Formats: sequence, C-alpha cells, structure tokens
Amino acid sequence: MSVKSALGEHWPEYLIEGWALGCFMISAGVFATLLGSPRSPLYIFIPSATFRTVLVGLAMGATAIALIHSPWGKRSGAHMNPAVTLTFLRLGKVAPVDAVFFILAQTLGGTIGVLLAAAALGSSFTDPPVSYAVTVPGPRGAAIAFIAETVISFGLMTVVLLLSSIPRLTRFTGLAAGCLVALYISVESPLSGMSMNPARTFASAVPGMSWQYFWLYLLAPILGMLLAAQLHVSLRGARASGCAKLLHPEQVRCIHCGHNPNSIRGTAAPSPDLRSLHT
Repeated sequence: MSVKSALGEHWPEYLIEGWALGCFMISAGVFATLLGSPRSPLYIFIPSATFRTVLVGLAMGATAIALIHSPWGKRSGAHMNPAVTLTFLRLGKVAPVDAVFFILAQTLGGTIGVLLAAAALGSSFTDPPVSYAVTVPGPRGAAIAFIAETVISFGLMTVVLLLSSIPRLTRFTGLAAGCLVALYISVESPLSGMSMNPARTFASAVPGMSWQYFWLYLLAPILGMLLAAQLHVSLRGARASGCAKLLHPEQVRCIHCGHNPNSIRGTAAPSPDLRSLHT
C-alpha cells in the first residue's frame, strides 16, 4: 500500500494511536502530580513513598486497560508504544507504512498529552520531583536501568504474544498488559522509572529537556520486545502470534489482518463508535 493510500484509508487508526498515548500521558501527569508533588494533599496524607508508588501503578494499569478496551482502542489495537508496533512489524503483522505512521502518531500524541498536563497542572507537574514525569535511571545507575527495562519489556511482550496466540485467552490480553504495567510501576520503577516505551519517554523529555538517558529508553524496550518476538517465533512460529491488535472484536475492522465486519454483514456503514472520526 502506498503512503497516500494508507493515509486515506487508515488515518482513523493513526489518530487513535496518538489519542491513546496522549490520554495515557495526561493520566500519568495527573497521578504523578497528585501522588508525587509535595504540594498535593494526597502526598501529605499518604506519607509512605512505597504506597504512593503502588497507587500510581494501579492508576496507570487501570488507565492502560481502559484505553485498550475502549471502542477506539479496539479499532487501532492500542499499541501506544513504538516498541510494540516494531515487534508486530518484525512478526509481519503490521505493514511498514502503518508502522511508520503509528510511531509518528504515538510520539506526537504522547508529547501533546504531556504539554496539556503541564498547562493544566502547572508547576506542581513541571517542577521537581515530578519534573514532567520524566523517566530516568534509579540510584543503581544506567546499566541496571537498561537491564531492568529490557527484562520488563521482554516480559510484557512475551505475555501479549502468548495470550494473543491462544484463541480462548485472547480476550484477556489487554487486562494482562494493564496488570503488568501496574506491577512494574509498583516494583520496578525504582530501578529505571518504568518506561518500556520510547514515545512515552520522549514525550516527557521534550518539555523537561531530559535527554541524557533517552538512548536507554529507546533501545532497551525495543531490544526486550524483539527478543520476546524471536523466542515466540522459535517456539510457536510467527503465524501463532495472531493479529497485531491487543483485542480483536469481530464487529470492528482491522487494518492489520484485513478483517472487515461490513463485508461479512453485507453493509457499508461505518462502525457507530468511529463515526465521529469520519466527519
């Protein structure tokens, strides 16, 4: 498919990817500020830093699940992460042109989300210790952070590929991904800040001017997820990974595998939940 054709036919999915990561970053900004800024009443009310971290993890895990299970998330597949998109590209489940536009949309959408959070929350979000919710290595250094990011990214993608390749378990893929986000933030964030997502780190690094460790959050998530893809191919074969969507409802079209519910029903009407994207 040409670039022009892809933009003309798949732009709703591209827009959804930007919207999804943008919403995720707004949520991250809100909860990082509420639970991480000394100016917040919740920060004072909950003195335990560990408990506050767990609450942030639960909030962001719930955000991820809500976005994946939303009508629009079901339309694009809710990657929200260039490393996820590149992994499905490696498996042949995403067309190269779609992968490029997915990654561009994720990066732009996430950055807009952080800028909106900064405009709404002000200095409580932009000043230390929240600092635009940037991801930086913990006190054990960049090497440990790189290893940790690689391991958690490998774990997430391994679970996603396993569940998506078993038809009776596919519907639990989004739930499992959200639960892992919650767990990783609660347990792993002291090591690396818990990103797993180059676009998520880029979105905070732009306004926060925090580029020293961007290489880490660019390379480690991609490495970890591609290693998971290679293991999956070795054990189950590329075809066993299912579609590139985290959820694949029958009533929603899929630009990745070509599923079209309208052709099955013999109608040409757009899905009701996406009509607003066609106006």
